[in-house]
Amino acid sequence: MANGKVCTGFSKPYVALYSAEGTTISYASGTVLARGVEVSLEPESSDGVDFYADNTIGESVGGVFTGGTVTLTVDGLKKAARNLIMGVTTTESVTVGSSSVSVSVYDDDQKAPYVGIGFLARYMEDGAETWSPVVLTKCVFDVDGLEAATQEENIEFQTEELTATIMRDDSAKHAWRKIADDQTSESAGEDVLKALLNIS
Repeated sequence: MANGKVCTGFSKPYVALYSAEGTTISYASGTVLARGVEVSLEPESSDGVDFYADNTIGESVGGVFTGGTVTLTVDGLKKAARNLIMGVTTTESVTVGSSSVSVSVYDDDQKAPYVGIGFLARYMEDGAETWSPVVLTKCVFDVDGLEAATQEENIEFQTEELTATIMRDDSAKHAWRKIADDQTSESAGEDVLKALLNIS
């Protein structure tokens, strides 16, 4: 057996609305975010503290998690997922010919909610693949931007980058990340994500 495992992929980003009653955490309205392309997690921590005795470090306490950011690159958000993570609640309609088109409106009522974010990291060990379910328990997405480029001779696939702030949740011990046991298939890993985020 190998002494470690190497990361080979990222998939199945999910989101669900976060709520807390006292120290009890719950999730609702969970959904697939989009198709995953890349994820980057950048935690921040307080400075470590060293105690010196006999002219050397006698004790040391490492820094603790204070916050961070996660950047998710996806293929592109569909309307329902975008409205969920951006907190868009106002809609209006416009009539085009004989059709009515629904329009999402970013206005004073738009406020990004707290969400849980889950995804799978794929690993390989001794030639065998496993999928590690990861959940960031309480996050809030930054307002999304838009980048698009005209097509030249060949189609250039364009992705969407989303950034969210990671916080400690309101549970008794203020969790911020959960990593479940590795699963032997992507579908099994996805089932674990759904269970953690209360998605049926």
